[in-house]
Amino acid sequence: MSLTVGSKAPAFTLPSQPGQPVDVGAIIGQEKIVLLFIPLAFSPVCTAEMCHFRDHWNQWAALGCKVFAVSVDSPFAVAKFRELENIPFPILSDFNKDISRLYGALHEDLIGMKGVSKRSAFVIDAKGIVKYASVSEDPRVQVDFAAIEAAVKAC
Repeated sequence: MSLTVGSKAPAFTLPSQPGQPVDVGAIIGQEKIVLLFIPLAFSPVCTAEMCHFRDHWNQWAALGCKVFAVSVDSPFAVAKFRELENIPFPILSDFNKDISRLYGALHEDLIGMKGVSKRSAFVIDAKGIVKYASVSEDPRVQVDFAAIEAAVKAC
């Protein structure tokens, strides 16, 4: 079951590249956060999503929120994906799938691939409460950028 609006956002730490953990838990309850779960780095829809955030980065930065993406890909893969696509925010490796499962954003089986993140978006306010939650069963369906932006503005 995925987190719902009004839930307390669980704290976590994941690597953005090998040996470089990012403690998202340290800012939950301190700042507004947009948390994006992407099925697989380098896939077409995930690339389009990350590049949308990159291409509109000034808009997101002006909202005063921190943005993090989470993928079950290895720390090596997410670091390379971020580098090649010039993504201005951390993409974190949930290789062991613990955080995707904790947030209710994990496909147990997606077309034969075991344990892939569901395309999901969460907006967490500066008190650590989930203000927006969208978890899609269909990885081809893009996140609702306007709804995410509206939720951040409402925080």
